[in-house]
Order: sequence, then structure tokens, then C-alpha cells
Amino acid sequence: MKQLYDPQLFEYMIESGIDKYVVATYYLEDTVEGVDFLDHFSLIKTLIVEGSTGSWQEVKEETPEVRERLAGKLLGYYEVPSPKNVKRAVIQLGFPIEAWEPNVPMMLLSFSGNCFAYSKNLRLLDVFIPPELAKNFKGPKFGIEGIRGLTGVYNRPLSLHIIKPKMGMTPQQTADQVYQTALGGVDAVKDDEMTSDTAYCRFDDRLDAVMEALAKAEKKTGKKVLYFISITDEVDKVQEKARRAVKNGANGLLLCYSAGLSTLRVLAEDPEINVPILVHPSHMLALLNRISFVALSKLIRLCGGDLTLSPTIWSSIPVASLEESLRCYQVLRAPFYHIKRTFPMPAAGMHPGLLPVLIQEAGIDIIIPAGGGMLGHPMGYTAGAKAWQQAFEAVTKGIPLEEAAKQYPELKAALDKWGTIKRPVTPWTYIAPQYRPLSLQEGSTR
Repeated sequence: MKQLYDPQLFEYMIESGIDKYVVATYYLEDTVEGVDFLDHFSLIKTLIVEGSTGSWQEVKEETPEVRERLAGKLLGYYEVPSPKNVKRAVIQLGFPIEAWEPNVPMMLLSFSGNCFAYSKNLRLLDVFIPPELAKNFKGPKFGIEGIRGLTGVYNRPLSLHIIKPKMGMTPQQTADQVYQTALGGVDAVKDDEMTSDTAYCRFDDRLDAVMEALAKAEKKTGKKVLYFISITDEVDKVQEKARRAVKNGANGLLLCYSAGLSTLRVLAEDPEINVPILVHPSHMLALLNRISFVALSKLIRLCGGDLTLSPTIWSSIPVASLEESLRCYQVLRAPFYHIKRTFPMPAAGMHPGLLPVLIQEAGIDIIIPAGGGMLGHPMGYTAGAKAWQQAFEAVTKGIPLEEAAKQYPELKAALDKWGTIKRPVTPWTYIAPQYRPLSLQEGSTR
């Protein structure tokens, strides 16, 4: 009698040889209406074979040797308590790296392809990249340390001006806006992700105008500002566009996730493209019901993103939980073989009053992008950029923003308009807040 659960798929665990597999960790939740007997392993078998060797029907060429060598494996199954007639689990599937050459599109097909068709509540939580595979990737050219070297900013977060409106400005209007924030001390600027190469704002003209404005500002401030110009385009155009931008003086590039991880890797590993690459994840948001921001962030880092926008619950677009957001920052900066660290960018609706909480949660190795939270300043664009620099100075010196605002009119105007927030505290380790030691009670100075 044939065994239901093929040992060549199921009789494995993490210790069976993790270095041979990309390990995908998923949350899996399933039920079948009117059915009492739920066999999760039969569903997992389908997920495994669809991401590797098999089909819904056995084929004679899929020999035991082929399955042993190339089929996916169940490495871990961790059941989560659930109501009757519901199965919930965290599972780990290993996909052999021998199944394909180091090839990003093929790798994605293994752990984020047909498997999603078989469960309405399957979510990819994380991906383990084994050393044998990772050695084929170069990762970011610059990373956190490299970008700090380019800007000369080492002991605080960086501010970044998002050019607004998203579309409609001429190259000269764009340059004029950038010039004003550069005078205010901004560290970097970027095109909005929706900015494209159009008749009213040609790519080359915009690059020339903005770089000229930044050079003019640098003569007054002595400060070099990075400009991340959008090169997002069709796959047959984007590399030439990036090379042309660098040749014509660009010191940063913006690539949207919609162009693909493989495109990012090609650009990051091109020796002619010797500037940092900012990845904008807007297109990723459509994937979040199925793939965690953590897994996507790790793949961006692997493929060469020097900086990438990241989620935060203090955002105008709170797309991920507190913990998933924090884990994104941690994964972008954690030791990862030879791969450089990627700058996280807590994004959307950022204003200076959020800075103490952002630094509390993520530390100083972040870049904070601001569009409306800089350009909407009541005293103008230059004052909006100054307010961020004043907030950085205050927070890194341990001075409350409200106290610093007495000295800086730009910061005061920002706080008056947008306010500040106080981060809530959860007293997990005590029965109630009143039983905490005095030194830990809210408002204590002890």
C-alpha cells in the first residue's frame, strides 16, 4: 500500500540539511465547509509539489530520484490552537537551490507562486537564504555606511524631501523646490514614485535642472545633497536609463518595486552604476495579504537596495502591525553574511513631531522621507527642511522638542501645525501600572 505522506517530501526537519534549501515560513489557515476531517498534510503536499517538481497527477518521469533531489520538503509544522473544523499552523517548506541557477524570478516562483492558489489564508512570513545561495548576490553597493559616507552625516537620522506634487511640475519648478529645501539643510531629495518621463518633464532635463540647483545650494551651505531620480521604466529601458543618469551626474537612483527584484539586482551589480539605489515599495502593498513586509524587505536587501521605504504604525498609511514594522528595520540592518545593511525609511505622513517616537523605536540608522511634512510648513519649504534638522539636533541631545521649539521658530511652527505624539506603554510585566517601580512609572524622573 502506498504511503500517504511521501517520505521524500515529509521526513525532513531543519537539521536535515538547511544549507541546501531556501526555507519559506508561512502562516496557513484552512477549513472546508461541511467537512469534519481536515488533513492539513494533504494540502501541504500540494503546496510542496506545486513549488517544485509535481503536478496534480503523477507523471512517470517524476522518479523517486528526481523527488529526492529537487522536490520541496516539509521542514517544520507548528500547529496553532484553533476552533473546531479549522486548521491553523506555521509551516516551513524547504525548496532545493539545486532546482535552479541563482535566478531571482525562478526563486520567487518556488516559494511565492502557485502555492497561493491552494489556500485562501496562506501568508509568506519570512525566507531563509542559505549561504551557498547568498554568495551569488552582492547586495547593496553602499548601504547605511556608504550613504553616511556620501552625505557626511554619521550621528543622526537623515531627512529626505519627497518632491510634490506627484506629477505636473516642469523640470525648473522641480529644481526650484529642491533648491529651497537644500538651503534648509535637507540631506537628500527624491522624485515621487509617480513621477515619470513625460513631455512636460523630460527625464534628462529634470536631472540637469535639479543637479544644477543642488550645486548652487551647495555653494551656499557647503553641504552635498543626494538626489534620487526615478528610473522606473520598461525592463529593456531601465538599465540604459540608469547608466545615462549616472553619466550625466546623478548621485542617486529611485526604482519602484513594480520594476521587479531582478531589475534591482541587475542595476545594483552593474559596475557602471556607482550610486545608491532607493527602492520604493508602493507596488508591494498589493502583495501584503499574502507576503509579509519583512520577507519583501529581506529580498530587497539581498537584491541590492541601499535604502527602502518601510512601514510604521505612526504613518498616514499604516499597512503593517507595530511588530511587523519593527521587524522590517531589524531585518534590513541585521548581520546577513557579506550583504551590506540597508537604510530603513519609516514613511508616509511623517512630520517633525514624530521624531522622538521614531528614534525610540528604530534608532538613528533611519532615513525619514517627508513630502507634506516638509513642504506644508507654514513658513515655507526652506523652513520645513530646517525644522527637521532642528528636531534631529534636539532629540539626539536629549532635549524635548517643545523645549527646543522655544529657540527655533521653524520647529515651533511645525509643532504648532502638526503636534507631537506620546508613545503608549504596555506594562506587560506588572499586574497594573500602579505596581511598577517608581523609576518606571509614567512621568517619573527617578
